[in-house]
Amino acid sequence: MQPRISPADLPSFDPVDLEPTDVATSTTIPSAWYVDPRFHSVDRDAVMARTWQGVGHVSMVPNPGDFFTATVADNPVVVLRDKDGEVRAFYDVCRHRGGPLVLEARGCVKALTCKYHGWTYRLDGTLRGVPQFDRTELFDKQDYGLVPIRAEIWQGLIFVNLTPDLTPPLAAVLGGISERIHPNRLDTKQLVRRVDYDVPANWKVYVDNFLEGYHIPHVHPELNKALDYLAYTTELGPWYSLQHSPLMADNVYTGDQGGEAFYYWIYPNFMLNILPHRVQVNLVVPNGPDRCTVLFWYYYDDPEAPGRDRQIAEDVAYSDMVQVEDREICERVQAGLASRAYDRGRFSVDMESGVHHFQQLLKGSYRAWQSTG
Repeated sequence: MQPRISPADLPSFDPVDLEPTDVATSTTIPSAWYVDPRFHSVDRDAVMARTWQGVGHVSMVPNPGDFFTATVADNPVVVLRDKDGEVRAFYDVCRHRGGPLVLEARGCVKALTCKYHGWTYRLDGTLRGVPQFDRTELFDKQDYGLVPIRAEIWQGLIFVNLTPDLTPPLAAVLGGISERIHPNRLDTKQLVRRVDYDVPANWKVYVDNFLEGYHIPHVHPELNKALDYLAYTTELGPWYSLQHSPLMADNVYTGDQGGEAFYYWIYPNFMLNILPHRVQVNLVVPNGPDRCTVLFWYYYDDPEAPGRDRQIAEDVAYSDMVQVEDREICERVQAGLASRAYDRGRFSVDMESGVHHFQQLLKGSYRAWQSTG
């Protein structure tokens, strides 16, 4: 984990770069925002720590004591279901000397026990057991419970927020999506597969790439055959954008006869790829100034239905092909952004409004962080 960075330690910000702009007249954000190592800490503190972060699904914690771990803004997090059935989130940090409470990615426990010195916590976060602390004076166990993290559920997806007082409510961030995708529902689907992709590029490069179909004919020839590229449309909301396209009747992408693909991006790093009968959920996790991991979760209606195994295998294989193509182009773009030849570009009004929208929200996060510290 890198130390917190203060605005005084930032690379120089030209105030003009932080001002909102119109897509038709503006330039892209400076290349330094992608390649300067100091921006990893900036993005952690100004963006990831101040937004709703998708971490999993309720199906990952079906029973009391079930838990899974995540990393949010470089912070270790444990999400669990307590004895009353409530989904809770805590920093995976013992209040004694910072030891870890769980070492496995998923599991089931009756209590959380620090793996360093054995302090034990109930599933509601209260401190229960403190070995060999009888002689410590002025110590009250009520003062040393686990530090909670705000957790909310939307359509079965679990989101957490490290600073909810600085962030719009989750309902406001996601407002309108449920109505737009109706009658499709995400909480009726079941998690069947997770695949992680390591991408040698800044997380913002990957998000930029996701937010436009401009590159599809040039980078994804097979996907281009599945989508009606001329009908590809982007819609913008306050905190998310939607790209959607009709599926070609003879497409091999989904095996469906027609239908529509919805590609939602929720600021800053969460994606919903909604296709007939299934949903792919993506989370882009920054790992440093020039690396990120993209988590793919695959959800399906009736995963035990006849022929579903074959469909899942084909979907994963197709998605993997697209991800290999995206990984390669993002790596090349990262190198181009770091070159002496590039600093800023321009936007296609027709095809890159989603990228511009993301970069406007990013500027807003930087402005807010600079003003509050």
